[in-house]
Amino acid sequence: MSFPGSGLAKGLAVTLRTMTKRSVTAQYPDVQPDLPPRTRGVIGLFEENCTVCMLCARECPDWCIYIDSHKETVPPAAPGGRERSRNVLDRFAIDFALCMYCGICIEVCPFDALFWSPEFEYAETDIHELTHERDKLREWMWTVPEPPALDPAAEEPKELAAARKAADKLAAQQRAEAEAAQAQAQEQAQAPEPADQDRPDTPGEGT
Repeated sequence: MSFPGSGLAKGLAVTLRTMTKRSVTAQYPDVQPDLPPRTRGVIGLFEENCTVCMLCARECPDWCIYIDSHKETVPPAAPGGRERSRNVLDRFAIDFALCMYCGICIEVCPFDALFWSPEFEYAETDIHELTHERDKLREWMWTVPEPPALDPAAEEPKELAAARKAADKLAAQQRAEAEAAQAQAQEQAQAPEPADQDRPDTPGEGT
């Protein structure tokens, strides 16, 4: 049961407690804040992984991702093969004036071309300057922190296991070829040299 003035007493108690504590001021921008590694600051683009699948632009709820591309014909990898066509990225831009930092584009990207960067210092005096093109997004890529280390008891990713298996197979094949070449060289070195057969010169031979 509360008595009259209990709310005022509680407020004064909070005020008295905070009055005895030393105030802490963040000295920004001279001292940068210690941000968590998963801070949603800006989105970086790893252009080499982008296949122009348009999945990020289609899933964006704000429609703030702009992608332009064209098709190029790739010659066949082997003689007699067919030519292939591939998409070439011309433009990749994100309008951060519209972006609500939901992270859907990063989650749906099937080729790991988009990453969160903790950088947040990209304010502009003109709202049109908040549309960052792919060159700027590529610069943000170098500020993306490294992923956390895996649990020592965790299962190895399938991609690493497949790559290691292929590398081990190639190394074993190269070792086998080197051993076979070494054995062949030793056999040739140990083989006896044919003896020269002396023939008496026959008069008038070769005339």
